Amino acid sequence: MAKEATRNAYGKALAELVVERDDVLVLDADLTKSTKTIDAKKARPEHHFNMGIAEGNMMAVAAGMAASNKVVYASSFAMFAAGRAFEQIRNSICYPNLNVKVCATHAGITVGEDGASHQCIEDIALMRSIPNMKVFVPCDQYQAKAIVKAVADIAGPCYVRLGRGAVEDVYDENYKFELGKGKVLREGQKIALVATGMMVQEALKAAEILAKEDISVTVVDMPCIKPIDEELIEEIAKSHEFIITCEEHNVYGGLGSAVSEVTSKKSPVRMEMMGMQDTFGESGTPNELLAKYGLNADHIVEKVKNEYR
Repeated sequence: MAKEATRNAYGKALAELVVERDDVLVLDADLTKSTKTIDAKKARPEHHFNMGIAEGNMMAVAAGMAASNKVVYASSFAMFAAGRAFEQIRNSICYPNLNVKVCATHAGITVGEDGASHQCIEDIALMRSIPNMKVFVPCDQYQAKAIVKAVADIAGPCYVRLGRGAVEDVYDENYKFELGKGKVLREGQKIALVATGMMVQEALKAAEILAKEDISVTVVDMPCIKPIDEELIEEIAKSHEFIITCEEHNVYGGLGSAVSEVTSKKSPVRMEMMGMQDTFGESGTPNELLAKYGLNADHIVEKVKNEYR
């Protein structure tokens, strides 16, 4: 199975966009090789601007460009894009509802050896809390490319969360993105795994392991955190006894919170939230960290089995 980092897909999609559209501009905070906006720079250098290590200023400039009828993609690592530049995103981009697409790479603990200072596990919570902001977390290269291109035509601010490491393909080149829609990848009974980002792959691996023991679980990919697919969540809640949300993010304010907000008002159901349990990460390989913090397929399998006992 092919593997590609979602940040790589971002770079490729952006390179195509700047050639296809005269209104698309790209800003980067001196991380062009890491965020992969270098692809857009090579494709159309006059549409790419390196703003230096100054994310707050970059977001303010992006706002000014968007106010001049441009579609602006602004990139940095998630810790700096969502964290350092939060105030400018809130007041300069979201308050006036401008057409800026914040595409943040190196999100979550799978940043790995860079350690807790760079492992952003709060960005989904931060971004979804701001009015007018839409939040997306693609799980593979095909979904990432589709979302990056789609947000160019979605009015207003968007946040796209991207990963550092290569992840296995879930979809193929025929994938079509739908705003505000999740997708059932595997039909099962009793327990549903609702996942986002690279945790979709872990949920699918867990489902395969469980199937060998005659335990059938539903797996749902939720790439849109805001707006979230309330209709699908309600259907899953009514047809299953238990929902386990899976995310590479703090359990406060992320996917689990978003899903529980829907179920609590529309169809109450028992839930478990698998994610970072309100703790910082540490330095280590992505696989070591996923295992330590209970976010790999083996831990999902264990969680499901505990419900079947």
